Amino acid sequence: MTVAFFSGKGRRIGVALGAVSAGLLVLSACDKPTPLATVTVGDTSVSTEATCYNDGDAIKASEVQACLNKKAEKSVKVAMDDKVRFGVDPEIADHGWTLFINGQQAEQEPYKRTYRSIPGSAFFSSQTGETADKAQISIVETDGKKLTGIWHFELKKTN
Repeated sequence: MTVAFFSGKGRRIGVALGAVSAGLLVLSACDKPTPLATVTVGDTSVSTEATCYNDGDAIKASEVQACLNKKAEKSVKVAMDDKVRFGVDPEIADHGWTLFINGQQAEQEPYKRTYRSIPGSAFFSSQTGETADKAQISIVETDGKKLTGIWHFELKKTN
């Protein structure tokens, strides 16, 4: 003869509590995703998480150059007359962000909006007048003089 230690209702409550506990344990083991940055050209969009990010705190000065030199994992094709649209999460825009082209800062003042559009031709001409076939674009989140996040994209020139 079997004796029931828990009623049907007690077993259901126990199972529910176990499921909630397991779910919380799984969530606590996950890393919080970094904010996203997106590049759109025509009807093609690519998004990526940060290459380097320290939960909104400054990236160590000793790591900044290595982060800027990392290769982009996402790319998009761009014609010279295309508009390249950049979009960032609002928390990136709150701090401000600038563009780096091939590891070099392209603008002095941080931009504080979530979206901007720049002609494709701006990314493929050099100071010597030569044109390149590709460019690595880095979106760099700044907080004052500190860099807090870096996102990379590669733009590939089409004819």
